[in-house]
Amino acid sequence: MLVSRVLTEEDKAAFGFSFQLDGTEARHMALHHAGLRPERPQITPVLAHPWETAYVAGEPVPWDVEPTFARLEWLSA
Repeated sequence: MLVSRVLTEEDKAAFGFSFQLDGTEARHMALHHAGLRPERPQITPVLAHPWETAYVAGEPVPWDVEPTFARLEWLSA
């Protein structure tokens, strides 16, 4: 899994992901969630993971279903 984080000028963090390890897909998703990209990226689910299922259904991504996601450490901007 590849996770992308975008920080806005207002210090709002937004995330994207790709189970196909596609950096562009994850980045575009994060940009959309941050309100910096108007078009919502389309993804092709590959694992039926809860993140994919929620995203495809247009629901909020349940980031908390992956315990390791909460433990990620990000470099300072």
